[in-house]
Amino acid sequence: MAAQKTAHITISNFFTESGAYYPNLKLSYQLVGSDDANAPIVLVNHALTGNSEVTGENGWWNSLIGDDKCIDTNHFKILSFDIPGNGFSAEVGLIEHYKDFVARDIAKIFLRGLENLQIKKLFAAIGGSLGGGIAWEMAVLEPNLIQNLIPIASDWKSTDWLIGNCFLQERILENSNNPIEDARIHAMLCYRTPFSLKVKFQRTQHKEKNIFNTESWLAHHGKKLQQRYQLAAYKLMNQLLKTIDITRGRTSLEEVASKITGNIHIISINSDLFFSPDEDLETYRRLQRFKENVYHDEIQSIHGHDAFLIEYGQLSLILRNIFQVQKSSI
Repeated sequence: MAAQKTAHITISNFFTESGAYYPNLKLSYQLVGSDDANAPIVLVNHALTGNSEVTGENGWWNSLIGDDKCIDTNHFKILSFDIPGNGFSAEVGLIEHYKDFVARDIAKIFLRGLENLQIKKLFAAIGGSLGGGIAWEMAVLEPNLIQNLIPIASDWKSTDWLIGNCFLQERILENSNNPIEDARIHAMLCYRTPFSLKVKFQRTQHKEKNIFNTESWLAHHGKKLQQRYQLAAYKLMNQLLKTIDITRGRTSLEEVASKITGNIHIISINSDLFFSPDEDLETYRRLQRFKENVYHDEIQSIHGHDAFLIEYGQLSLILRNIFQVQKSSI
């Protein structure tokens, strides 16, 4: 696999959906994998606190993507953009007016990035949570671009439940004395499940701190994020998460999604409290009425939403049907 390196593209004269004008937006990305110029390209969209470093030693999806792994970097080129304003690249500034942007804007920016890189076809666009929502938006904007759309623990829209939690996140980020830590603590309770915490902690206590281990674990995650994340980035990502909607300003799901020519592989998590598997199943049933190449799989896990970052064995088994077929034809 070729060495990882962050590169940059300048997106000029960009108007957001709300009409805000940005003369220059810097888009950072990483492109790794096969040296074959004709290798199929997989776009990986990161989630709320993720970034473009998806594989390699510090890659957040390195159990899934890499040499001889499920998404094999010996055969595929892996492209990942940083959502502008996520704070990962020092050369890309944070976005001050975060409410200028909705998820569709990021999809448009990513499409401009593909255009700049002269990429006209993606073998797959895959992403978990927010990243999957952005992939949905991209597929509607360019219905012939993506051969395999793979949203994981995600949805084509922000539900009332998701919007409500994002509203609370925003209140915490605006009003807390420790906004990143406190928002992260709330978010972690959305990302896991009651049973997951029960199995993990069994109501045990941290003797040195004289608190429950559940509390210690939540505080640890809050502090860990505070050390590496910035408030402006969190506010923007939260805003994007609550504005996913491929039907906004358009028509019905059926009419909008019917234009997507590629395969749609919806992957849910049975215990997901954040992006409900029931919503995904409803989407699958609605699309199945008019689209033959739509599929639905479900990861079984006690861990809730975060299972897409935990249950790599199950996820690999589901995805191998897509990626192994491609490898065998190379």
